[in-house]
Amino acid sequence: MNKYILPLYNRLDIAFIKGKKSILFDENKKDYIDFASGVGVNSLGYANKKVAKTIEKQAKKVLHSSNIYRIKPQEECAKKIVELSTYDMQCFFCNSGAEANETAIKLARKYGNVTFKTPKYKIITIKNSFHGRTIATLKATAQEDKHKYFAPYPDGFVYANDINEAISMIDDTTVGVMLELIQGEGGIFMQDIFQVQRLERILKEKKLLLIIDEIQTGVYRSGNFLISQYFGIKPDIVTLAKGLASGIPIGVMMTNLKNIFIQGDHGSTFGGNPLCTKTAVEVLNILEENDWFESEVLCYEPNLFAMLDENKLKYNKPVNPKFLLANCENLIAEEGSVLFSSKQIKQHKPNELPTNIIVIATTSQMIDSKSDGLSAIKKKYERDYPTNITTIKYFEKAKVEDFTQYGSSAKNLYLLLLENL
Repeated sequence: MNKYILPLYNRLDIAFIKGKKSILFDENKKDYIDFASGVGVNSLGYANKKVAKTIEKQAKKVLHSSNIYRIKPQEECAKKIVELSTYDMQCFFCNSGAEANETAIKLARKYGNVTFKTPKYKIITIKNSFHGRTIATLKATAQEDKHKYFAPYPDGFVYANDINEAISMIDDTTVGVMLELIQGEGGIFMQDIFQVQRLERILKEKKLLLIIDEIQTGVYRSGNFLISQYFGIKPDIVTLAKGLASGIPIGVMMTNLKNIFIQGDHGSTFGGNPLCTKTAVEVLNILEENDWFESEVLCYEPNLFAMLDENKLKYNKPVNPKFLLANCENLIAEEGSVLFSSKQIKQHKPNELPTNIIVIATTSQMIDSKSDGLSAIKKKYERDYPTNITTIKYFEKAKVEDFTQYGSSAKNLYLLLLENL
């Protein structure tokens, strides 16, 4: 415990001094895989070269000016976010998810006051939600155990057990419903799509607000740029933070309510500064390049087609496939490679395949060596013996080629390993 820092975190006695991709290194050079992505923040892992270069370049220009002047990177960032969302919205920049949610609450309150003859102010949230630790966002968080000791709270927050109950709780004082489409702290609980769509229709009929907290789910964390897009809804307010700048503090409240806030209603000293917004633009550019939703896919195995159909991926005669989706023959432990055959890749040499390869395999397919893999293939296929038996390694071209490595080239391998032992 450090005597100069308030003891608000149950810290482990580990200090990281360096990171690369998904790996962190402590003071003793011990390495750790960060499965938590810095609690959902490091959307591009650690020490991404393009991001580091962007930060360095911007730091040599302007780190901070003021929102009383135009900030070109902020304008660029807002445009990028709005375009990726596909919604007709405008952005307000702040420094964290809690600040973004505070802004959303404040905007909803003003909307309720200026839009209706009798002011509306009540916001309904869902049991086990989490919206932040500031006074207002803590009260919006529907977890009573977190409210102890910090009263009195601002009025106007009520809690529903689920979306159906939230609909039944709407009354003359309700201004909107605020929810996470997938609850994080609530136990990775996904809301029902049809219930959410019904809620949206009812709120729109009553001119009330649908506020979606995408602090954890946004920025491609759940596939689309926003999970709201997957749900097929158009919220009135969306909040973002965490992975937006891959470690540089930033928060965003975006809304279609373009004429409610006026000058002086709200602000942030550091919000949308040149450093965080320039970094966010670079992060979003990289993530957009790797967005495979509704793209073309190379896949030769009919048992995988249903998965591709479900995700709107095109596999019928692809012209420019973003990736190969395939099973494999075996996983070779000795050299960390994947063993394919004509059953998965037809007669393609590795250098003829897409750069990105997603492999679906099971733990029972892990074997020691290539010779074991060849034996397994011989045993598996008594008839219709496959050809083009090939091994591919992650990010590595074979240094010395044997017959399983002709046409070797570096590939980005993504392994989905299923337990079946």
